Amino acid sequence: MGWAIALHGGAGDIPRSMPAERRQTREVALRHCLDIGVNALKTRRHALDVVELVVRELENHPNFNAGRGSVLTTKGTVEMEACIMDGNTKRCGAVSGLTTVVNPISLARLVMEKTPHIYLAFDGAEDFAREQGVETVDPSHFITPENVERLKQAKEANRVQLDYTQPIPKDAKSETPLADGDSQIGTVGCVAVDNEGNLASATSTGGFVNKMVGRIGDTPIIGAGTYANNLCAISATGKGEAIIRATVARDVAALMEFKGLSLKEAAAHVVEECVPRGTVGLVAVSSTGEITMPLNHTTRHVSACATEEGYSNWIWNSEEN
Repeated sequence: MGWAIALHGGAGDIPRSMPAERRQTREVALRHCLDIGVNALKTRRHALDVVELVVRELENHPNFNAGRGSVLTTKGTVEMEACIMDGNTKRCGAVSGLTTVVNPISLARLVMEKTPHIYLAFDGAEDFAREQGVETVDPSHFITPENVERLKQAKEANRVQLDYTQPIPKDAKSETPLADGDSQIGTVGCVAVDNEGNLASATSTGGFVNKMVGRIGDTPIIGAGTYANNLCAISATGKGEAIIRATVARDVAALMEFKGLSLKEAAAHVVEECVPRGTVGLVAVSSTGEITMPLNHTTRHVSACATEEGYSNWIWNSEEN
């Protein structure tokens, strides 16, 4: 058995009309983050260190919906969330409602390692960040022109949406907000198994564009958007409310644990049978180095993976390809 790693920069109904420069920028960044993770695993870094390192890098990139690129709430603010989990010990940490923390995933790890708790949110999480001396900035750091435009677009359409959406026709009528959002692309995550068989998962997001202040998605919910045990590690992306209802990440692990399914079989069952179509994509690795990256969206998925045996894959295409 050797190491294996998979990461995602969002999954959903990514339109083929997405501007080429936006696609290329994200693709280069995702490949760069994969290289960082692979190099860390080659130097025998623990899986937990690897997933944190990769997700930190994704958070620092303004073209992903996490950290620097986090989308805006209905009030034009950011509320970031993140979660990290060590599979072999099941230790985990989660945060949400962050407005000043540069790397939410690292704060989530500090919650895991420095407190008796699992989950801190809003003012309590911000206070803890200052106590721990993690890097913070003025909230304006996260207010990018692109996300201001996305919020304007969502408000004009009277809807909640993820990162990218196609232009809305001037004669379009959208009088009712969509409670689960319009899934396009959002959330970043990484899963890994190292040479010692240690598994870990990390996920980070800015949530939905035009989401209500105080809304919490699946990312920081253990067993929903993020989960790891001694069999597998999972990071999900898509419509958070649907992922929470289906306990997506935990159900993949449970099917392996109690039904004896392979990682690929378990993930395929959850993605295809347990949640509505167009709501979820995930990346997962097993303790034996198996990787799977299924989705039930109708167009494209952006993810990448690599193994010690030399297998690597890059996906920004339809589920049929």
